[in-house]
Amino acid sequence: MGLLRLMALAGLAGLAAGCTSTGNIRQPSAAETIASEKALVLPPPGGPSIVSVVEQKRGNGVDQSISLFTSSSVPGQNFLKVQFLGGRGENPGAGNSTYKMVNESAIAREMATAIPGVRMARSATFLQNSYGPFGYASGTSHNGDTCVYGWQQIRSSRSDQTQARNFGMIQVRLRLCDARATERQLLGVMYGYTVIGTFNGEIWNPYGMTQGGDPTIGRPGNPIYPDEGGYRSTPMPIGYEPAPTQTFARPAPVRRAAARPAATAPVAPTLPPAIGPRVPGPDLSENAPQAPMEAPALTNASMRQQAPQQTMTASGVNVPSPECIGNTAANAACQR
Repeated sequence: MGLLRLMALAGLAGLAAGCTSTGNIRQPSAAETIASEKALVLPPPGGPSIVSVVEQKRGNGVDQSISLFTSSSVPGQNFLKVQFLGGRGENPGAGNSTYKMVNESAIAREMATAIPGVRMARSATFLQNSYGPFGYASGTSHNGDTCVYGWQQIRSSRSDQTQARNFGMIQVRLRLCDARATERQLLGVMYGYTVIGTFNGEIWNPYGMTQGGDPTIGRPGNPIYPDEGGYRSTPMPIGYEPAPTQTFARPAPVRRAAARPAATAPVAPTLPPAIGPRVPGPDLSENAPQAPMEAPALTNASMRQQAPQQTMTASGVNVPSPECIGNTAANAACQR
């Protein structure tokens, strides 16, 4: 009986303590949406634009999924995913992310999940941007949309890690599908994105030791030419803007006028030689007196009557027939 009484008293004491204590409401650690300005990675100037940013804080880093503008019929959303690993995170309760190296099977599963229904082909060409080498795969959907999936691991070399430093790592994934952009335009995002997130502490530097300048600078026998001369390779353009849909205006109908017969010049009729006394011509010698001549007033009727009666001589001067001068101009030959 004494033992039962002690247990009852302990239960009542616990119940009273529970009613009088105050508790704190705690939100479970989960991903949250943050402002676009807090993105750890920014796309290149010119696009694609950021739609939203979802962040997940962990015990040893931060994960962000940056949604990008999408104009494609392929299911899914364009994105830039970034994972910072190293140091002490702000949310130990969310667990730690493990270091994973890039391998073929993991990339194939990521592509199948991010770009369903599109057959992707990995490029065998070695490519490198400002942060180091990267890989990508491309494909075309049934509707003609171009898709690119790129991956990159930013981490210092093993030689830099032997000095007990530079243990940080950044994982980047890019998914882009567009209905009007080309593969080269989409690939330009892998060259133009910028990592703006940093690690606290030199031990977590993922970029390795700082590189020196070009050893050819200032060395004799190594000329450096201007870019205008075309001596250096053209850099990869950054950013892309899908080409607008082309609209073709219907040409205006061409109205053709009915063909008109060409007007033929009237042919001067051939006149028979004049019969009758020869009329002496004018004296054209230099000593002959020149009498003033008055030009007769020509009307439209007289011009029409005289025009057909002119004949061409060997000297190229049009001389009217004698029968059409004076009173004889009324005969039938001059009226034709």
